[in-house]
Amino acid sequence: MADLRELHDIPPDLFEMFVKLSEAQLRHYYEPDLGLFVAQSALVVGRALDAGYEAVAMITERRTATVQDAEVIARCGDIPVYIEDEPELGRILGFKLVRGCMCMMRRRPLADAATLCKDARRIAVLENVTNPTNVGAIIRSAAALHIDAVLLTESCSDPLYRRACRVSMGTVFQIPWGYLPGEGPVDLAYLREMGFATAAMALREDSVPIDDPALLREDKLAIVLGSEGYGLDDHTIEDADYTVLIPMSPGVDSLNVAAASAVAFWQITR
Repeated sequence: MADLRELHDIPPDLFEMFVKLSEAQLRHYYEPDLGLFVAQSALVVGRALDAGYEAVAMITERRTATVQDAEVIARCGDIPVYIEDEPELGRILGFKLVRGCMCMMRRRPLADAATLCKDARRIAVLENVTNPTNVGAIIRSAAALHIDAVLLTESCSDPLYRRACRVSMGTVFQIPWGYLPGEGPVDLAYLREMGFATAAMALREDSVPIDDPALLREDKLAIVLGSEGYGLDDHTIEDADYTVLIPMSPGVDSLNVAAASAVAFWQITR
């Protein structure tokens, strides 16, 4: 059963973890052991619990603790749950707590890319996508549109960052994801070794439209997406089996990478 406490009773070190430590610092908090992350909203916390993540402590609004957050709080066991009224809660934290609650949780080991993709036919590969909102939105689209796994380069924003988790609506805990080995751009040779044809999303003269029948004929296909500002590394584009674009109306050259991912995922999983 959850242990409800007043927020002013929170230990200073735990308060610092919630409001002062960066998410990168939390990620490495127990290094070399696995670190922590913050899940925000009862929906996201619930999906993390479904996936086997362990809750450590929670902060929530008093009015939601016994209403919409009550069920997920009960599932967290005997962790401390610190409550306070709004707007006092926002004043103490230094920011408005969106969607009622935030929960400190322990990270879990990630499977390696080869294990994640063993039985996959359609995967998304993210290269240097550093905006957590885009990462969360891409993961949400991947989970909704039948993508089997998501692989990221080390330079990408962490899918367990608070905003990425929240934007994904907790689907980050439902779809398999992990990191490609090595640093730098996507290693397309590694993807080919796993049997994937590779399709780089890029605006090039030799690009084929996303509805090109050849893409659907590929038994295993990896859609490779780059950052919002710079796109994919030139080498990644040149080495891909396909360069792919989404045809645009005149005067518009591209979509946001998260929106583009949804269009691409829908098309290649038809």
